[in-house]
Amino acid sequence: MKKKITLIIGILTAAITFAQIPPGYYDATAGLTGYALKTKLNEIISNGALDLGYGSGTGGLWLTYQTSDRDYFYENNGTILDMYSENPNGPDAYEYIWGQASVGGNQCGNGANHENSCYNREHTLPKTYFGGQNAVPMANDAHFVIPSDYYVNSMRSNYPYGETSTPTWTSTNGTKVGSCSFPGYAGTIFEPIDEFKGDIARMQLFFVTRYEDRLTTFTPYQTASSPLDGTVNRGFKQWYINLLLKWAAQDPVSPREIARNNAVYNRQKNRNPFIDHPEWVNMIWTSTMSTSETAALNRSISVYPNPVKNQITHLAGYGLDEVKSVEIYSLDGRLVQTINQNFKASKTIQLNNLEKGTYILRTDTKQSAKLIVQ
Repeated sequence: MKKKITLIIGILTAAITFAQIPPGYYDATAGLTGYALKTKLNEIISNGALDLGYGSGTGGLWLTYQTSDRDYFYENNGTILDMYSENPNGPDAYEYIWGQASVGGNQCGNGANHENSCYNREHTLPKTYFGGQNAVPMANDAHFVIPSDYYVNSMRSNYPYGETSTPTWTSTNGTKVGSCSFPGYAGTIFEPIDEFKGDIARMQLFFVTRYEDRLTTFTPYQTASSPLDGTVNRGFKQWYINLLLKWAAQDPVSPREIARNNAVYNRQKNRNPFIDHPEWVNMIWTSTMSTSETAALNRSISVYPNPVKNQITHLAGYGLDEVKSVEIYSLDGRLVQTINQNFKASKTIQLNNLEKGTYILRTDTKQSAKLIVQ
């Protein structure tokens, strides 16, 4: 799903990520798992964290976005990278310049009743669920408060994230609003495009980790649509945890997420641990799932980038540590390539100059995914 990712970039990114995590930052997590790990992470990312304010003029979140949310990954032109309007597979229908209108920028507090009027600040977990704009530092936290198109933000309203097969509204880039088709919830939801579902999931899990010690105080603000469950440990309702686990697995950490994490750390002095260590998502929350729910996720596997452009791609999903071989079939059923390797050590696949077209990838653990070669 993530484009512009190659083996070389992946290796360089891993090195950069390691180098920019402060020495010893996560040392106290050694040997921990489950909710004990989550609680320790809460202590680490809360200690010394700064509240820089919501911002007015070019301060607070506005100033953070100057470095945290510039597009050097898709159009690569330094415009604001808005996950609700970004088109990963082609030129954006519209783009926003960082800064106030007085200096030629497109930030705003209010906008027009259509897309492409301006960008504002979006709480990926709606602020009504934790007390509103005066509930700080939550309302000002750049790890989950992002720049977004004003109108798409308004269409999101206070809906939780989810998946829909019957959208009632679709944005320019494919973001949807509609009735939830994901098991466990039937209300209206907001579904971002696949490219950013993992980003969103890791932001949500950051919230219930960073504010673990305050989760019970949010109880008075809960409605039927809120995904918060009122507990200190799990944090979210089970259906929402299942959704976030699925998205985190299908859309792995990207160079863009890593760069954003580093930029926010430079400002707020805390990090999103699930970007630095995505394996902690499963270590903390998979144990909360039933056997049937875990089995269903274990059958889920994805390929990224997809379409494949340089004969190099990656696998993501649960259970890959047990995979020892992958077979690739053409649509007419011919076996065109077999890859035997330790997927616990590397999730990267080198294709053998496959012709352009659509293929089916199957693992020896009975998982499968569609593979498109360009």
